[in-house]
Amino acid sequence: QIQLVESGGGLVQAGGSLRLSCAASGSIFSINAIGWYRQAPGRQRDSVATIPRSGSTNYQHSVTGRFTISRDNANNTVYLQMNSMKPGATAVYYCAAWGLGGPYWGQGTQDTVSS
Repeated sequence: QIQLVESGGGLVQAGGSLRLSCAASGSIFSINAIGWYRQAPGRQRDSVATIPRSGSTNYQHSVTGRFTISRDNANNTVYLQMNSMKPGATAVYYCAAWGLGGPYWGQGTQDTVSS
């Protein structure tokens, strides 16, 4: 089992920045990849950015160059730095991890970008 707890969401004006954190606990050793998804009202949940155990990070095309995913292995935490945010980025953001018995999801954090 893997537990994921997100924090850092909130309200920001268009053009502003937010930084999300995801603290992972449990069977950390089994995580093959971890990342962020988002779900806007009335839309499906889409991948935003992921970090595999090895290899390069992956980003949704619309956030490339503005969002950065990173991880702190010592603290089992993954971050999503979101810059130059657009109103279309308003969504519930979820941390997700793929490992034994997964995927696992956090509870989600609401991020709202005002125009």
